[in-house]
Amino acid sequence: MKKVAFIFPGQGSQSIGMGKDFYENSDIAREMIDTASEKTGIDFKALLFEQNDKLEQTMYTQPAILLVSAIAHKLFENEMSIKPSYALGHSLGEFSALCSVGALDYLDGVALVHQRGKLMAEACSGVDAGMMALIGLADEKVEELTETARAEGKKVWAANYNSDGQIVAAGIKGDLADMESTFKEAGAKRALLLNMSVASHCPLLESAVVPLQESMEASMRDEFIAPVVSNVSADTYDNKADAIALLAKQLTQPVLYKQSIEKFEGEVDLFIEFGGNVLKGLNRRSTKKPTHAITDMKSLQEAFELLS
Repeated sequence: MKKVAFIFPGQGSQSIGMGKDFYENSDIAREMIDTASEKTGIDFKALLFEQNDKLEQTMYTQPAILLVSAIAHKLFENEMSIKPSYALGHSLGEFSALCSVGALDYLDGVALVHQRGKLMAEACSGVDAGMMALIGLADEKVEELTETARAEGKKVWAANYNSDGQIVAAGIKGDLADMESTFKEAGAKRALLLNMSVASHCPLLESAVVPLQESMEASMRDEFIAPVVSNVSADTYDNKADAIALLAKQLTQPVLYKQSIEKFEGEVDLFIEFGGNVLKGLNRRSTKKPTHAITDMKSLQEAFELLS
């Protein structure tokens, strides 16, 4: 049997229509979407399958992505009894990872990241926060440039270490825009402001930390069938106390996704991404181990064939 890691995408992987093939072809998927809608008051059928502006709002983006990931994982789990070597998520995907190992019920996870999105939006309200994708710069150069900018009074930080040459910076949108030419002069091939109204994984989210901890305390379970890799430490944990502490820190500290893949790739033969394919793209730049993305019934069946 192949050794596998379960991986889960974060914000930015959303699209209208995601999960629709599951919904149209699986009673389980329909039940999960209907039950999540009842629990949260969010019409997930409309959010996921109809043209709307809500899917780009972080308080709706996050539960939508987690729900689709949870459906993909549930359909996989029902057919394949495989314990992963570890689970790993990108940003909010770490909550999906916790659902996959039994530490969080998917309904509680949907409600929790809905609350997380609200807290993040509130923390960034009135400060014109944003994020910028940087392509072609070394980690150290981005760290150096943002540190210099902060010394000059700007509020900018390295936020997501996605792969070699791909980092996302977070902070005040005007400060990021002012730095575009600086990044490009330093060698960035692209410095692109993202369509986001929050600044994830930086100190601007400090006010969200305690309320999120309180919400996690009420919903997290101390039951892990496999360890989870922390975005904050790029190391594993397997208990409720560590989960709460690390996910609270994740709000204000960078996502070490690239470092996590590189550190633990030797423990597995295959990565399986549930509910998206963004991480599959990132993994191509960080590991030679294959990644199979499950986004619909066809790719689900292909996963069974790969592992049979």
